[in-house]
Amino acid sequence: GNTYDRSIVVDGEEASLVVFDIWEQDDSQWLQNHCMKMGDAYIIVYSVTDKVSFEKASELRIQLRRARQTEDIPIILVGNKSDLVRSREVSVDEGRACAVVFDCKFIETSAALHHNVKDLFEGIVRQIRLRKDSKEDNARRMANTKRRESIGKKAKRFLGRIVAKNNKKMAFKAKSKSCHDLSVL
Repeated sequence: GNTYDRSIVVDGEEASLVVFDIWEQDDSQWLQNHCMKMGDAYIIVYSVTDKVSFEKASELRIQLRRARQTEDIPIILVGNKSDLVRSREVSVDEGRACAVVFDCKFIETSAALHHNVKDLFEGIVRQIRLRKDSKEDNARRMANTKRRESIGKKAKRFLGRIVAKNNKKMAFKAKSKSCHDLSVL
């Protein structure tokens, strides 16, 4: 299969990533079952231009949780090809809603434009660390990387919460916002 080994620096600490991209290589049930029982995290990618790939990603997410029921394994749902706006079949809201329902993180990327790809890999490292490291290590890491929020951003966040209370659709978006933040559980 395709294996990629990279080192990246996340929050001032080096991390080594080994990515196995072997899912489509072979339709062997053994291989798929084996893949679901190994690894520290999973990235499930679908194309925003292909509704069927989105549905398959949802099914795969269910299979993963069944295979690793007792483990708190990070899963990030990734909508790729976000640059192909005119061909889009899966909206951002559908991807976000799926992530909320399936209790995983969500991000849209464009591999062709390298949009959000770095954020995705840094996010998966953070998710693994949040689950494996001690609370003290995570608090120290967050303190070192936390930026001060501007008054404008604080006001926008505050007003967004007020609007969300009066609008069910906005309330859903506010509730699902954490599925976008790859730095928190």
